[in-house]
Amino acid sequence: MILNPDQKSPHKKVNLTIENLSQAVFIVNRHAKTAPNPKFLYKLKQESLKKLIEEGKAKKVGLHFSEHPRNSQQQSDVLVECGNYLFHIPPTKSDFMDLPHLGKLDGHIRNPKAVLSLNAAKALLQAYTGITELDPPPGSPKKRPRTYQKPIFKKLGERYS
Repeated sequence: MILNPDQKSPHKKVNLTIENLSQAVFIVNRHAKTAPNPKFLYKLKQESLKKLIEEGKAKKVGLHFSEHPRNSQQQSDVLVECGNYLFHIPPTKSDFMDLPHLGKLDGHIRNPKAVLSLNAAKALLQAYTGITELDPPPGSPKKRPRTYQKPIFKKLGERYS
């Protein structure tokens, strides 16, 4: 049984099938787009897809022009097929040599719906990759315990020295 820190009771362990893993990647990717701190979710997605590709459970199809390039006029992403789902990941240098360029992204192709909670998807992918979210994200304020200091009240006219 897998128990997340934010869960009260454990949920059933799900088989690590291609379909379950691709659904979990889809859910994590969908939530990462609107998350306040998406770095961990994107890392979980990328590492999961990398491991799926290494195991032969997913394959790189080709390169697409990115919908939202960063600082350049054009940027390409690698299209990865995993089960019935398609995902984009950042390319490596060898991807430009090995993969065909598919041109512009076709907006009519959609991934199938997936019914899975974010916590279940994260737990599944964390169990698959071994990545944990223990360390706080960079830039977040460090939590340190506050020591309570009792207020000092002086009579009117007295000094605090």
